Amino acid sequence: MPRIVLIAASERLAALQQNPDLSEAEAFTDAEALKALDAIARQRPEVVALEKMFAASARGAAFLNRIKANPALAALEVRIVESNTDYARPQPRPPATSGGASAAAVAIEAPSLPTGGDRNAKRRAARVGVLKNIEVLIDGNPATLIDISVRGAQVVSLSSLRPNQRVRMSLLELARPLRFNGVVAWALFEMPKEGPRYRAGIDFYDANPAEVTRFIEAIGE
Repeated sequence: MPRIVLIAASERLAALQQNPDLSEAEAFTDAEALKALDAIARQRPEVVALEKMFAASARGAAFLNRIKANPALAALEVRIVESNTDYARPQPRPPATSGGASAAAVAIEAPSLPTGGDRNAKRRAARVGVLKNIEVLIDGNPATLIDISVRGAQVVSLSSLRPNQRVRMSLLELARPLRFNGVVAWALFEMPKEGPRYRAGIDFYDANPAEVTRFIEAIGE
């Protein structure tokens, strides 16, 4: 039984397989998504790794919905990967939100922004899962915070969010709200029973790490 199933566009598959963590994964192109679903249902891998652009596409959203609709795959972890960053390592599953968690939790670690001007030197920062309902604003629209680090956050929003969209993010839990710019690194359309929503990873552009750390400490109290 394969531990990992990898799905990506054919032109990105070879590059992803160069990563040691993905080299032994059972690989499928995005055009083989139905074949991959059949393999996943039969073989029950531990992890399904989706290339970021495929995950953000309509076909990728439909693929995820098919996985989440299958109760037999409730324990499956789905991770988002891209060819120029490290493989998304295991991390705690995001907690259920008031918007309703799907049967198959999606554990996602979005790529962090580069530092020192080197776009190839992307580093990761530890993500902190949010254990209570924390509201943030994305371009003035309310969203629920799922996890956060000094470099980025995962949110769920009723308003549309698209990959590469520039956004203004506000963190409201402190006496003095934090406001800074960011970009949507990936986005997934979800359709739980409560209604449509968007799950997205946001990379911070100009957030002050010390101020974000204080925010993280405040919501953990």
